[in-house]
Amino acid sequence: MFVLYRVRRLASRVGGDSRALLGVRSLAGRVLLVELAIVVLLVGAALTAMVLQARSSTVNDARRVTRGVAESFAHAPGLVEALDGPSPSAVLQPRAEAVRRATSVDSVVVITPAFVQLTSPHPDYVGRPYQAPPNVVRDVVPQLYAGRTVTFDLQEPRPHYHSIATAVPVFGPDGVPRAVVAVNITVGRVNSVVGAQLPVLLGGAAGAVALAAVATGLAGRRLRRQTRGLGPSELGRMYEHHDAVLHAVREGVVIVGGDGRVTLANDEARRLLDLPADAERRQVAELGLDAGTADLLSSPEEVTDGIHPAGDRLLAVNKRPTAPFGGPPGSVVTLRDSTELHELTSRVEAAGRRRQLLYHAGLRIGGTLEVTRTCEELADVAVEGRFADTVTVDLLESVARGEEPATGGRQLRRTALREAPGAPGGRAEPSTAVTVTEHSPQARSLDSGRAVLVRGTGPAPAGPDPADAGPYTVIVAPLRAGGGVLGLVEFRRRPDTTPFDADDLLLAEELAARAAVSVDNARRYTREHQAAATLQHSLLPRTVPRRTALEVAHRYLPAGAGVGGDWFDVVPLPGFRTALVVGDVVGHGINAAVAMGRLRTAIRTFSALDLPPDEVLGRLDELVAQADEECGALEITGSTCAYAVYDPVTGICSIARAGHLGPALVHPDGTAEYPDAALAPPLGTGGGHPYETTELKLAEGSRLVLFTDGLVETRDHDIDHGLERLRAALADDGTRTPDATCEAATSAMRAPNPTDDAALLVARTGRLAPEQVAEWDVPADPSAVSPVRTACARRLAEWGLDELGFATELILSELVTNAIRYGTAPVKVRLIRDTGLVCEVSDGSSTAPHLRWAATTDEGGRGLFLVAQLAHRWGTRYTAAGKVIWCEQPLPDRPD
Repeated sequence: MFVLYRVRRLASRVGGDSRALLGVRSLAGRVLLVELAIVVLLVGAALTAMVLQARSSTVNDARRVTRGVAESFAHAPGLVEALDGPSPSAVLQPRAEAVRRATSVDSVVVITPAFVQLTSPHPDYVGRPYQAPPNVVRDVVPQLYAGRTVTFDLQEPRPHYHSIATAVPVFGPDGVPRAVVAVNITVGRVNSVVGAQLPVLLGGAAGAVALAAVATGLAGRRLRRQTRGLGPSELGRMYEHHDAVLHAVREGVVIVGGDGRVTLANDEARRLLDLPADAERRQVAELGLDAGTADLLSSPEEVTDGIHPAGDRLLAVNKRPTAPFGGPPGSVVTLRDSTELHELTSRVEAAGRRRQLLYHAGLRIGGTLEVTRTCEELADVAVEGRFADTVTVDLLESVARGEEPATGGRQLRRTALREAPGAPGGRAEPSTAVTVTEHSPQARSLDSGRAVLVRGTGPAPAGPDPADAGPYTVIVAPLRAGGGVLGLVEFRRRPDTTPFDADDLLLAEELAARAAVSVDNARRYTREHQAAATLQHSLLPRTVPRRTALEVAHRYLPAGAGVGGDWFDVVPLPGFRTALVVGDVVGHGINAAVAMGRLRTAIRTFSALDLPPDEVLGRLDELVAQADEECGALEITGSTCAYAVYDPVTGICSIARAGHLGPALVHPDGTAEYPDAALAPPLGTGGGHPYETTELKLAEGSRLVLFTDGLVETRDHDIDHGLERLRAALADDGTRTPDATCEAATSAMRAPNPTDDAALLVARTGRLAPEQVAEWDVPADPSAVSPVRTACARRLAEWGLDELGFATELILSELVTNAIRYGTAPVKVRLIRDTGLVCEVSDGSSTAPHLRWAATTDEGGRGLFLVAQLAHRWGTRYTAAGKVIWCEQPLPDRPD
């Protein structure tokens, strides 16, 4: 009555009467009646299940209690001793009763193997034999003898007794069975527990029916509102229209329930996914779909405009859950075939990647004018841009050497190799010779000048590498520039990647063409650089002459790229003196090398005039200014030079500088410093500015270090910092040789990739012994010639040079006579003996004698001619006090 009342109230609330709501013609009424019937059945079934569950639970509890009590009593301490005692019943009966009362079981019985009851809840049964039912003897007793605990249903007809029992065997220390402990709970007690719960269960069932009635009424009202009062026929027509539209659209629709079953799939979805005819109401995993598609349909994640491959199709997928929108748990998936659109998009993306690759190639390839590095940049761009997995660049042997490409060449040189991670190894390393065989793809590419695409599954035809085996796609493209082929570049992809196509062939040709221009530029630069380097090395001194009292070592350090104009020279001078020269020409390249050669030649020419250092640089300055006016392309103006002359007789070093760094001086004790030396503007920029000479008195064993700015100046540090580093590198304990000093300086100062060349010259000074030099002052009187000649002859005899006595006396007579007659005081004579014999006559006049041919009628004019004929060489040297006329004679050969 309550349910009917609630239904009527609900019907009145929605504006209809109870008769309309419960009418069998109304869809809501039919649903309401069906739901009520279902609820009643479900409540009845649930009530029955709950009663059975309660009974089963109680029985299980009884089994667990009897088992626990029986095992505890059977394993209690002293049980075996009591069984073996004289009166086991007297000991065990009180214990059994105490346990029975404490655990609320119905009986705790101890039975001997002879079935005699030692304990019983009925004292009269103690000591009596127990008649076990047949099923106990048949099923339980064998298990007890086997040592197992047994829980079983015990039914005894006389008197009627039905219980749940657990029997536990008790064994003695010798393994012989002593007794069995049996604990029972009657079934009546179990049923009483269930009966006590039955009113609660019935009350709950009644409440559930009432609640279901109310819920059914609410659901019926909602259904009536949602169907808008439509009947089954109207709803049928609506479903037909919905079904027609659903299956007519060109978009797949799949609805998957929360249990993973397909609830609905329209015709387009069946076509796109190749679903079987009975796909609906089947699990997604049973439809034979690939793992990715099955996961897509069954997973709870949402998808928005995702691209999913299904067979040979690419599907645009959208997936949304149905529960938030009033539907049952599950999801609806819409599918749209976007294969053609994706292919078009892929082509556009591929074109964009190709443009990007060409863009990066233009930025990265050819950044350096080095052939090998340019080839490596091409390989790096192709591999890093994922155009190929392996790239090799092979140049013709002539191109690799910087020469013009040879026509029809088949000998190549591997220049670059790059492999992506996972690419098979085993290819020929760079610098390996590669021979191209006839009729191979490489030969066809060289001959035709076009790229060749090769596909296959066996060994690559005429491949130069042992790794060319297995499935492959290869593009062999020529490096063409200036109408000739410079070499080949090979692009290779792994078998598990997309093979090359016609578009890739065009891209490979474009990459090779761009790289070929850079390779050709680098080749031309290499050739010019080699020519300039060869010219420069030919203009630099290969060895330095061995000089008296002077040990010289040198280093020339070329720049990392380009040819510089730094240079050095060691020039022998009369009187066993030596000129040490270091210079730096402005600019780089072949022009700098030519300018350096001209300056070095000029320095040697001016040194032959035996001029002081300041006059040498002054004349060199005039030459540079004149050369720039005649040919400004050489850029000699601004060049720097340091010119030093060391005299081993006096130990004086005369230095003049034209815009150059001053020398470093390492004293005999190893301390290093930069002595002051007069500085003038660079060559060609002074505008007639006079040069000055600075004289340094060098102790024996000192090391004079001349260098160019390329040794001490870098991009990272200024020149002051470099000078301090060089001073620290030169300082030592004073025992280094000049060569060791050069090595220490270059090791400490040279940068890994220098941008400027550097020249270094180290000279360790010595002195001539006093006994190797003889000097005389000559009075301004012709009669003084004879005593000087006699003194010189005596000194020659002391030196063991009697063989040179006559020629030397004649030379001195002529020179001293000329000095007294034409010169001014003071007049001095000096003899120097070392590797040769040098005679010097000095006076205070600056007038130089000239060698001339005397006529037969002339009374004089033959003195210098005789000197020139007797001496090996002779000349005039100007000093601050006048001039010196010198001549040199070689020492006579001595037998060993």
